[in-house]
Amino acid sequence: MKRRSILALCLVTALAAVVTTVTSGATQRQSASSITVWLQTDAQSGWPGVVAAANQQFQADHPGTTVNIQYQSWGDHLQKFDATLAGGGGPDVIEMGNTEMTKYMAAGAFADLTSYKSSFANSGSWLKGLAASGVFNGKLYGVPYYAGSRVVTYRTDLFKSAGINKLPNSTAAYVADSQKLLAKNKGKGFSPLYIAGTDWYVAMGFVFDYGGGIAQRVSGQWKGLLASPKSLAGLTAYKNFFTAVSRASKTTDEAHPNPYDVYAQGQAASMIGPSWFSCCVGKKYTGVTAQFVMPGHVTGTSMPGFLGGSDLAVPVTSSNKALGADWIKDFTSTASEKALQAKGNIPNATNLLGNSVNERAAARSWFVPTAKHWVDVENGNILRNMLAQILTGKLTVKQAAQSASDNIASVLNQP
Repeated sequence: MKRRSILALCLVTALAAVVTTVTSGATQRQSASSITVWLQTDAQSGWPGVVAAANQQFQADHPGTTVNIQYQSWGDHLQKFDATLAGGGGPDVIEMGNTEMTKYMAAGAFADLTSYKSSFANSGSWLKGLAASGVFNGKLYGVPYYAGSRVVTYRTDLFKSAGINKLPNSTAAYVADSQKLLAKNKGKGFSPLYIAGTDWYVAMGFVFDYGGGIAQRVSGQWKGLLASPKSLAGLTAYKNFFTAVSRASKTTDEAHPNPYDVYAQGQAASMIGPSWFSCCVGKKYTGVTAQFVMPGHVTGTSMPGFLGGSDLAVPVTSSNKALGADWIKDFTSTASEKALQAKGNIPNATNLLGNSVNERAAARSWFVPTAKHWVDVENGNILRNMLAQILTGKLTVKQAAQSASDNIASVLNQP
């Protein structure tokens, strides 16, 4: 989801409301006639029973308090939320896309739920990439709801005709399989695995796979990590892997063209992206399309993936913060998460994951730094420019990484 700016008036309202603190639901009970919860229409159409069960449990714990569920659409929910922040009132609980969280956390729009963390089921094993999206300056503001993973979508017929009878269990094995695919498919521009050169979601997976990172907060300041030895190893591995498997432009992004368009045109044996990519492979290849987990460089491990998904937060303008946190507790209970899982969703914790491709892909995950100015890093194309420099050879891996790392630290440390 695209982040949207918050009006200055919202910030004033939020800061004024921050004096209302949140205390642990285990030690304090609030009473109110009702609370308002904003959920996306996905829940309304996909798992209304899960919502109803959570409401029933909440009302059993809080007799006389009703839950007013108001379903929102992704297209305009932020605009509506901004209006409630500016005018006061609004929901007591709100569902947010995980990439929407940072801007609002930085603006003080959500209540601090840190004291509640131990009361949320499975909080010790929340999916790493999803949990990170709800933390700002070390405090918890968003509780993981459910996730969406990135997987490899591939042509079963091409893999079979190339003599690949076992799916790759490491990046090295994937490279070896790619050579077989190239030998059987000699058409110009054919990619065994289509990766856009500057697709930093794929590239950063390699960085995290080798133990590196993008940036971390140290003593109140952001420090770039891309030039660390582990990050350099990951970037070097990405360069070598891209060169071996992809025939895409080294300077293109993942939307020009979309990987699934290349796939649907018969120009790729596989592609990396959200699991929903399978919807867009073209009628000709629907019957010969399947998915598997992108392997890491260590045999038998998965590549850490960037998770999509949703978090649940309590707006700072709520007058029922403790009740809002209690409702989130019921809606993200183990029973609720298993019910979501039964509907085809990825639950919010590693100990709840099943054996589906999407769930196995979510086991290792990462997220961008939750910094106020991260959006400026993205808008400035710092990571994309670094990858283009590396793949084209304009700079060495170390030179490009050091420049990007310094730029990221400079941007993130802006006041």
